[in-house]
Amino acid sequence: MRSSLDLLNLISFDDFGTLNRIPGVMKVPGVISEFENKSNDGTTTIVEPCQRRIIVANQLPVKAYYEKDSNKWGFEYDQDSLYLQLKDGFPLETEVIYVGSLNVEIGVDDQEEVSTILLEKFKCVPTFLPADVHKKYYHGFCKHYLWPLFHYMLPLTASHGARFDRGEWQAYLSANKVFADKVMEVINPDEDYVWIHDYHLMVLPSFLRKRFHRVKVGFFLHSPFPSSEIYRTLPVRDEILKSLLNSDLIGFHTFDYARHFLSSCSRMLGLNYESKRGYIGLDYFGRTVSIKILPVGIHMGQFESIMSLDVTGQKVKELKEKFDGKIVILGVDDMDLFKGISLKFLAMGQLLEQHPDLRGKVVLVQITNPARSSGKDVQDLLSDTNRIAEEINLNFGKPGYEPIVIIKEPLSTQDKVPYYAIAECCVVNCVRDGMNLVPYKYTVSRQGSPVLDRALGVDEKNPPQKKSVIIVSEFIGCSPSLSGAIRVNPWNVDAVADAMDSALQMENQEKILRHEKHYKYISSHDVAYWAKSIDQDLERACRDHLFKRCWGVGLGLGFRIVALGPEFRKLGMHHIASAYNKTNSRLILLDYDGTVMPQTSEDKRPSTEVLSILNDLCNDPKNAVFIVSGRGKDSLGNWFSGVEKLGLSAEHGYFTRWSKNSAWEICSLTRDFDWKEIAEPVMKLYTETTDGSFIEDKETAIVWHHQHADPHFGSCQAKELLDHLENVLANEPVVVKRGQHIVEVKPQ
Repeated sequence: MRSSLDLLNLISFDDFGTLNRIPGVMKVPGVISEFENKSNDGTTTIVEPCQRRIIVANQLPVKAYYEKDSNKWGFEYDQDSLYLQLKDGFPLETEVIYVGSLNVEIGVDDQEEVSTILLEKFKCVPTFLPADVHKKYYHGFCKHYLWPLFHYMLPLTASHGARFDRGEWQAYLSANKVFADKVMEVINPDEDYVWIHDYHLMVLPSFLRKRFHRVKVGFFLHSPFPSSEIYRTLPVRDEILKSLLNSDLIGFHTFDYARHFLSSCSRMLGLNYESKRGYIGLDYFGRTVSIKILPVGIHMGQFESIMSLDVTGQKVKELKEKFDGKIVILGVDDMDLFKGISLKFLAMGQLLEQHPDLRGKVVLVQITNPARSSGKDVQDLLSDTNRIAEEINLNFGKPGYEPIVIIKEPLSTQDKVPYYAIAECCVVNCVRDGMNLVPYKYTVSRQGSPVLDRALGVDEKNPPQKKSVIIVSEFIGCSPSLSGAIRVNPWNVDAVADAMDSALQMENQEKILRHEKHYKYISSHDVAYWAKSIDQDLERACRDHLFKRCWGVGLGLGFRIVALGPEFRKLGMHHIASAYNKTNSRLILLDYDGTVMPQTSEDKRPSTEVLSILNDLCNDPKNAVFIVSGRGKDSLGNWFSGVEKLGLSAEHGYFTRWSKNSAWEICSLTRDFDWKEIAEPVMKLYTETTDGSFIEDKETAIVWHHQHADPHFGSCQAKELLDHLENVLANEPVVVKRGQHIVEVKPQ
């Protein structure tokens, strides 16, 4: 027993009365003052600490470049970075600190200087990963294993995706540990909120929670979370789930992603969730982990600023002249396996094949952002995409006309806005994508500005209403929020081609109504709205931290916090031993399943060691020892026949025996069990239709078990069975109860 407690690493945490805010004003070296300032007249004013948010992501929101003239590194904010933009959703007085990696490799000799510059000028704390660790962590485990798996691509063969590699997993852990160390350098655990982003850092919550039990941690996953059938193939599935559950709030773009995560927690960890007043929560060892569902938005201010620039208007004018007389369909995608670019090209070819009148009139402009990783799969994709585009241009093109125009050089947001502005239709054809903000950016750009209107030749005195058409894959995160879009199955090339034709033939009034619907939603649900909503929910999720006592339990990634009420005190082994030795009359009541024997054991008979311990306890004349169980008297009697002085209480106390040689006593309740003839046929019906379920028939009760059935289906069937039995047994002197994986009928 003692070794088991040592293994659990049960650590008592601090008392609530001793928790104080960490002061932040140092007046004398080595002496930190309280939060107060004294003015010249002797009055004291309290200095409230500045609210802080620590944003942790794989990459910092800064661009790095090397200045050859000065032989120094230079930096600037990346205005396109979501992590930089989200600070607009925080209160004005909030200080935001970023922890992450740079997009370049910094030499060891320069790292200290670079760290100082980034912290002082950009509020950034860089994580410098060794080159070999970064390669295995990012290009190995993240991009070549996790990313495909989370997008439903399983490595069925060595040539079809990367298989799980233990060395890459260790690099993933090492990298997350480095991020945790950097957070520790700047965090004030009693005040600061930590917001972790994306699949690169899914075990970081455990590292932080282990160091500070009450740390306030939110996590947002920007990629899809796959169905439990896909996720369960991950060899480290439990470790990642348990680490994520060390967050206070976990965010997803769509309900589907959240549902898949909750299903994985249910099927693999046996956890259930519930909804309270509109909030979804998972109870995890006394802590409630909140689930947030909210798609991210774009930075409206950035686009409005870009659209007001004369240079943007000039580019729009140039593009309008370049594609004069043609209808532009636009695609903007990263060059990766899941963006469906080649399927989009095939649909364009199908459109021109079926509608010869559109040849020479319609052009698909495809902007391809550079691939974020390298490898044979990316090269194969690039070759396949180029081949299909060349074939279509050869078959349907002519001098001065190419049906598909591919723009391969990297374009900034400012460079893309003119293309959005001139496009009649935008096609987002991903086979799987976490969110994808291209339709949002397209809609806002089509709303335009006075500068763009002049460039497009719009009549300023009588401007037409804005219009846009979006064709969107049903497998991406933004699809549910775009109710006016034409939704397609990207794998159905014919359907995508038909959608393109529908978009081209759509009446202007219909385009206007769809555009207005989308613009109203996008402009009101921007990145600031998203960040503010999640920040508020994270504060709400952490509100009861100081009202609970916390203990750290478990080793490694199995670490978790057990949170209990403030009045709870851990029962120490020395207190038990002392009280036991001082007492002359002891009553020891032991449950059976889950206490004397593990719940997971198939052989329910007690072991020789258990029987020996019970005999030792019973042989002490000061002890009265009882096994109290819901099991039948025959089973308990046979199993414990070797412990003569042991008392048994079977079937929840209906049968009681004080020792092996005494007779069974029966509780003075009704002995009419005719109701079993009604209940048993109903249970048999549900047993036949629920694979893995079975019936346990006791003398006083009848129990339907579903712990070996599918968790969701078994739970659903249990609810139906409960209602069914309550109806048919309404006039019988029985109680129908639902327990953990059981439905039981027993006398009142």
